[in-house]
Amino acid sequence: MEGEAHSVTIGNVPSLERFQAIPNGKSRFKVMLPVVKQAKDAGCETIAECTPAYLGRDPNLLQRLSKATGMSFLTNTGYYGARQGKFLPKHAHRESADELAKRWTAEWKDGIEGTGIRPGFIKIGVDGGPLTDVNRKLVRAAARCHLNTGLTIAGHTGDGKAALEQVDVLRKEGVSASAWIWVHAQNERNLEVHVQVARTGAWVEFDGVGPGSIDRHVELVKNMRGTGLLDRALLSHDAGWYSVGEPRGGKVRGFETLFTKFLPALIKAGFGKDDIQQLTVTNPARAFAIGVRAI
Repeated sequence: MEGEAHSVTIGNVPSLERFQAIPNGKSRFKVMLPVVKQAKDAGCETIAECTPAYLGRDPNLLQRLSKATGMSFLTNTGYYGARQGKFLPKHAHRESADELAKRWTAEWKDGIEGTGIRPGFIKIGVDGGPLTDVNRKLVRAAARCHLNTGLTIAGHTGDGKAALEQVDVLRKEGVSASAWIWVHAQNERNLEVHVQVARTGAWVEFDGVGPGSIDRHVELVKNMRGTGLLDRALLSHDAGWYSVGEPRGGKVRGFETLFTKFLPALIKAGFGKDDIQQLTVTNPARAFAIGVRAI
């Protein structure tokens, strides 16, 4: 893949969760700049940055990194309700789905927190199924925000049962499954569930691509191709930064492994140039395209 550039969804990168202990934006910029440059040099053109509000979302930092490196970033609107909702703001528990959708739609129309920077997708998080009431409300709010904005919904998802429940909620809200990304699908061990969800039209994203997961991820992608569903697959490092209590937030996990190790492994496994183009350019572009997908 030398000399080729790709756009790819990377997951939580740079993941700035709980970065408040890092003294200021300048320090965060200094830490992340060489990491983003490395990803750019490896062939990445666009990063879908999934760190949500109240967990370290920082559109100003992404803008600075973009200007310094030429990397394109997508930031997000929405709330993270996984981990039993411990990272949700208090109003998310008491407000209705319509009220939450109104908040997120306002960020699309007016920009995030006075920055003028608008989100490129909706990020929500839910635990494993069955969905809790607040998680189900977040899905409904995301569906309504999608109908207002055309933004794709990326759903951090605990398991396959929760994935199927989210698709059902979206359908009841009049939203096509093609407007939704199953984030962390690799955590569901039953490959038939990946196929079942993909056949609804949803996007199935295999996160956690890293040096220790190459073989596992090759098998996941092979299963999608073998079932004729490679056009519903997305890939992500889900790389991140900031470990509480570690100096300077700990060691940053880079975002280049997909390009330097995983794509060559796919080629070795028999994937051709068109397959690589599908996974790293065509699918991400289609998945994150803005447009209402109603049913």
